[in-house]
Amino acid sequence: MTRVVGVDIGGTKTHLALAPTEDDGRASAELREVVVPTSSWRDDSTDAVASAAALRDVLVHRFGPDAAAAPIAVGAHGCDSTAQCRELAGALQARVSGRVVVVNDAELMPLAMGVDGAIGVAVGTGSIAAARGEAGELIIAGGWGWLLGDEGSSAGVVREGTRAVLADLDHGRAPDPLGRRLMAAFAAHDGAELALAVSRAASAEVWGRHATGVFAAADDGSTLAVRVIREAGEQLAVLVGRLRQRGIRAGTVVAGGTVIERQPRLRDAFSAALARDHPSIALHVLDRPPVMGAIALARRTSQPLIADVTS
Repeated sequence: MTRVVGVDIGGTKTHLALAPTEDDGRASAELREVVVPTSSWRDDSTDAVASAAALRDVLVHRFGPDAAAAPIAVGAHGCDSTAQCRELAGALQARVSGRVVVVNDAELMPLAMGVDGAIGVAVGTGSIAAARGEAGELIIAGGWGWLLGDEGSSAGVVREGTRAVLADLDHGRAPDPLGRRLMAAFAAHDGAELALAVSRAASAEVWGRHATGVFAAADDGSTLAVRVIREAGEQLAVLVGRLRQRGIRAGTVVAGGTVIERQPRLRDAFSAALARDHPSIALHVLDRPPVMGAIALARRTSQPLIADVTS
């Protein structure tokens, strides 16, 4: 049976899938999937050649040598421009015989849902909004990393939650449920210790582990946590607005990622902000793995988008 390969490279994990070329209703039974930590094969560098070589080795190791001969579609965290997508695609193409296409990982969201021409919003360890312009070029908003941006992401929610707690302490108020949860999470006894502990633990993954505490604090009645979550949803809507300002006329947003999928408070905040600021846009939340979008993309190797990305 002829196969295709789909890859979803996230900031934390990489989801690999081997699937039949045609989805005939029985394809799910033939689907093979593997999830590995991204750090197990890819370092923090933007070296496309090294990443391509490592990815090819992972695919062959997990699925056998035939994977290198299959059409391969990759949604990659960190491929934030058309040039970066093409660079990684070219480097991987030089190492495999199957045709390769690379897109930003947020672009997998609409593809997985079978929605063409939509804006993809990824909200996990980081956050970014992505779409294709009329000429097929990648246009993004956000995705500036956990220190400077990534609003609504797990790391971003913890960062803004910590800032809100410290500001509240500056006003002389006792810690509320959000402050108590963050202090417990970072083994801190006061604001100074919290600021130091969060700063010392500075990484998207470490901060992101404590995002559930922010949502739990909102459930506990923390007005600070409720505000942080509401503002996170509003910032995600801002990313959509920036793409609209740059000429993207999509009528649909497909959002996916661990945070937006698992946290109804954030989902509701994003939905409310979109409905207020962009009432003509419909929001869909991903209900399947983004790698399914990579599989769909690998099955459409003759589509114009593929030619635009890989040429």
